[in-house]
Amino acid sequence: MTSRGRGQGRWTGAANAPGRRLRRDYRRVTVARDTTRRVNVAVIGSGFAGIGMGVALRRAGVESFSIFDRAERVGGVWRDNTYPGLTCDVPSHLYSFSFEPKRDWTRRFSPREEILAYLEHCVAEYGLDDHLRLGTDVAQATFDEDARRWRLETAAGETVEADVVVTATGQLSRPSIPRLPGLERFAGRAFHSARWEHDHDLTGRNVAAVGTGASAIQYIPEIAPRVGRLQVYQRSAPWVIPKMDREYPERARRLVERMPLLQDAARLGFWAYFEVLITGFVGPRFALAPVWLSHKAMLHAQVRDRRLRRTLKPDYALGCKRVLISSDYYKALVRPNVELVTEAIREVTPDGIVTDDGVERPADTIIFGTGFRTTEFLAPMEVRGLGERELNEAWRGGAEAFLGMAVSGFPNFFMLYGPNTNLGSGSIIYMLESQIRYVLEAVRALSSNGRAYLDVRPEVQREFDEEMQRRLGDSVWSSCSSWYRTASGRVTNNWPGYMSEYRRRTRRLEPADYRLVA
Repeated sequence: MTSRGRGQGRWTGAANAPGRRLRRDYRRVTVARDTTRRVNVAVIGSGFAGIGMGVALRRAGVESFSIFDRAERVGGVWRDNTYPGLTCDVPSHLYSFSFEPKRDWTRRFSPREEILAYLEHCVAEYGLDDHLRLGTDVAQATFDEDARRWRLETAAGETVEADVVVTATGQLSRPSIPRLPGLERFAGRAFHSARWEHDHDLTGRNVAAVGTGASAIQYIPEIAPRVGRLQVYQRSAPWVIPKMDREYPERARRLVERMPLLQDAARLGFWAYFEVLITGFVGPRFALAPVWLSHKAMLHAQVRDRRLRRTLKPDYALGCKRVLISSDYYKALVRPNVELVTEAIREVTPDGIVTDDGVERPADTIIFGTGFRTTEFLAPMEVRGLGERELNEAWRGGAEAFLGMAVSGFPNFFMLYGPNTNLGSGSIIYMLESQIRYVLEAVRALSSNGRAYLDVRPEVQREFDEEMQRRLGDSVWSSCSSWYRTASGRVTNNWPGYMSEYRRRTRRLEPADYRLVA
């Protein structure tokens, strides 16, 4: 395959048909059991993080690397999630790589099919096909102290050696389904929104939608008009603000093609807007006043019933949980065939759901929009470092990593989108590009110095974590329970500052932060 490998060409995806999948025959590599293949860098995951890391390695002239993914197609969460109404909640121009701008996004907030096609384009444009190991589930990674290399064991029994391991598995990849009494005897269909069963026609059915998070507020308005009855089970009302979405007409896309500075200016503007909003999460709350006003105005305009409006009023500080964007969620809840249920679920029966008030509501379909197991990070993959110490043991008190990437005692092991790198406002792609550059510098340092491994110093990691938890304790994220926090209350997911601060602190790898062992 021929590829420029530098990304200077224009996007050649489906400008006129955004849902069209790029037709590429990704090759699944079949390897006999108990064989060994040596690679310099092993990247685990093929979403935005894994693809971005692969592109950076190729652009740096590093050709000995493999990108592993248990699925048969690239895309990460954009591959796995297929529920109706799925779109990004970050503007398209910002939710894309800076080095590979797509000039012909069709909407301000891109639909899933278009984002997936963009990722597949990046694979083709930068010649990553031969580096993909799709259909390969990495079950265990163990650091061999004698060989000073990582040994990866796949679920199929293959062993792969690597000098450096980079995990790109994300924080939103393992669906979380609540353990409801009686669920196993439910006679209908039950599935998580991240594993949508498209062969199950919802037309005319009695549907129970459990959860009102970011996914639910997208698919509820899509399914509400065609189901018979829809019960929406809400544990706590989310903060919802209008989604200022719009279509980019063809003439506008052509103008951006001719004048790319227009897109660059839009990207900068969106970035600056989100950067300002971060102030309200980590500093004075008045910075979120415009967000609060937009929520209140939309709620009052779309929900006339005062009783329903009271149940939709959040009971926690704005920003403590993820702020959701939708201009049609409230409209769906006022439909005559939709009921908002705020009583807790007591049990599931063969024919429906019983709440704590003793009422049983019939249902033949249950859809869980209950989020993901976010604080477990790399699970179920087992990672063992120096002295065969297991990473989950090191994280017994909650996940932590220096700059969200490196853990002491786990040499040459880096995480993309690791602990304390999630954002309450902004694009995770911006954070990923900062991390990718940092990891690439580590790879270069190992190559140029002939070092066997880099291991972040324990005191450096400890000081960083203490700073993170001190700052997070003053943030809005410590004021309620959410997927940002563990059961003990430790905030393991979010970055407590501005995106620009993280970019500055990861601009270069400081040798003094690491032990360099030859």
